[in-house]
Amino acid sequence: VQLVESGGGLVQPGASLRLSCSASGFTFRNSCLYWVPQAPGKGLEWVSTATFGATTFYAASVKGRFTITRDNAKNTVYLQMNSLKPEDTAVYYCVRDLTTMDGSTWGTRTAGQINKGVGYWGQGTQVTVSS
Repeated sequence: VQLVESGGGLVQPGASLRLSCSASGFTFRNSCLYWVPQAPGKGLEWVSTATFGATTFYAASVKGRFTITRDNAKNTVYLQMNSLKPEDTAVYYCVRDLTTMDGSTWGTRTAGQINKGVGYWGQGTQVTVSS
């Protein structure tokens, strides 16, 4: 399993970025995929899910600003990030098999503590929002 993120960068508040996560080594179309940022000095924070049926979920902090999409033909999941804020600054990870600290599959939940030691994680892409 391999997940490779790209598209991060340094932008000003109010700008947009589109993150991409290219996947390989598993049946992409059958997998739920997640975006999980980690801000400097802070813990992991789930922000978005795309189920294998393309149903989407968002954290309240990004709803209306971020859009997750998937292209099963390209084995790629995207995160369109609009109206970026300084508090969006983080390393953004693409994840398959996101798991909670108690060992449960994240599934379609919208809150919980994330276990980074389980599942498949990309290397992350840095997003910095600053004037």
